[in-house]
Amino acid sequence: MEVIMAKSAGFCFGVKRAVESVYEQIEKGKKIYTFGPIIHNEEVVKDLEEKGVQVIKDMEELGTITEGTVIIRSHGVSKEVYELIDKQGLECVDATCPFVKRIHRIVEKESGEGKQIIIIGNPGHPEVEGIMGWAVTETIVMESEKEVEDFVNDKNNGVLKNEEICIVSQTTFNYNKFKDLVEIFSKRGYNVNVVNTICNATEERQTEAKQIASQVQTMIVIGGTHSSNTRKLYEICKKECENTYFIQTLDDLHLELPKAASPVGITAGASTPNNIIEEVQNYVRINF
Repeated sequence: MEVIMAKSAGFCFGVKRAVESVYEQIEKGKKIYTFGPIIHNEEVVKDLEEKGVQVIKDMEELGTITEGTVIIRSHGVSKEVYELIDKQGLECVDATCPFVKRIHRIVEKESGEGKQIIIIGNPGHPEVEGIMGWAVTETIVMESEKEVEDFVNDKNNGVLKNEEICIVSQTTFNYNKFKDLVEIFSKRGYNVNVVNTICNATEERQTEAKQIASQVQTMIVIGGTHSSNTRKLYEICKKECENTYFIQTLDDLHLELPKAASPVGITAGASTPNNIIEEVQNYVRINF
């Protein structure tokens, strides 16, 4: 079976850096916590738990811890989390992705100047929640055309067209969709300062996935079920290739591919370890 493997598949810089930070701390023999799962990949989180790393679920739980090292994951956290870590006398290892850190600085500065902050992203995603925690003005999160249309059509939304809006994006958001949503604001005459904060790795990964999916008979997307960037890869590939499958590991791959299904394309989210990608790739090459 001919397999077209995405060159950009697997850990991005920010995720690789965060995961390596945890393993480095493990070697020092300290009591280690991560604020939320270090990445959205169940296999990696399970391995870390077996090595004694505990996941802190929320601020309330963080407030009960008085010793050890807390690692901030690549998604980043709110300013309030840093303050509580310091208050509890805990050591902090900050593995926030630099691209996410940039958004924190932008939002803190722009909101400090009184601008309304709008985040194009997934409500409830830890990266988005962290970004919201750096704004001093009200922050609104949107991810769909309907939400933006409802906002610009609602005269009671509290934001006037002559008031300046700063629009940023979740780093892993669909780039083309981001442009489409921003265009709605511009066409309606809002005074917007748009900062494209989608990271280069995300744009590259999405572009490559779309290209591969458009030329194969079957597309396989590998990643964690809670991974936002993997979900978006799946959505992009599905539009190009009807036979697109979303799996976490090789165990989820239940395909019966005829030779006519060749070639098969494979890509993976930014939180997918190389060993899982290689297992899937080798299995498809050998068994079909």
